[in-house]
Amino acid sequence: MDAQPTSAAPPIPVPRGSTPSGDGVIVGAGPVDIDAYIDFQCPFCKQFEVMAGPTLDKLVGDRLVSLIYHPMNFLDAVSTTGYSTRAAAASAAAADADRFADYAHALFVNQPPEGGPGLTDGQLVELGQAVGITDPEFAEKIRTGRYLPWPPYVTERAIARGVAGTPSVFVHGIPVPARPGPILAAVNAVLA
Repeated sequence: MDAQPTSAAPPIPVPRGSTPSGDGVIVGAGPVDIDAYIDFQCPFCKQFEVMAGPTLDKLVGDRLVSLIYHPMNFLDAVSTTGYSTRAAAASAAAADADRFADYAHALFVNQPPEGGPGLTDGQLVELGQAVGITDPEFAEKIRTGRYLPWPPYVTERAIARGVAGTPSVFVHGIPVPARPGPILAAVNAVLA
């Protein structure tokens, strides 16, 4: 996990399942850490989700990895509504409902065109309902902006670590190409 010190304190609140530093959401409980730095508006991140998602899901399911998602807001400047921040904040609300991975996948499947306004808050709520989030607090957290301070913090921590673009992947602290083959090889090397 990222233990890089920064001057920023974690924003309050951080989503359920966060790393100790509050800058990512942990999916799975395996011995090898995979850090994935993503932006829900990034077309290359969608490609990463489509290509690497099944491999990552299997590694998590086999209890070989702890997959740590770091939802960033790099692409807010190309959205008229701060969509990267709003989508990442909505993913935090989904983490509170223990549905982060399903919701993140749905955000990528339904990714709006880069440079547009992105999905509305109502559409973000509907995506959550579509993946089985029934708790009314999920919609309330999106509508009230509960986690809007979180993505800028995640992004600040990522930049401090040297992340310059999305998707960026680290296996046990070592940068690897954001493709299934190199990720799998790196995990196997750590486990060997």
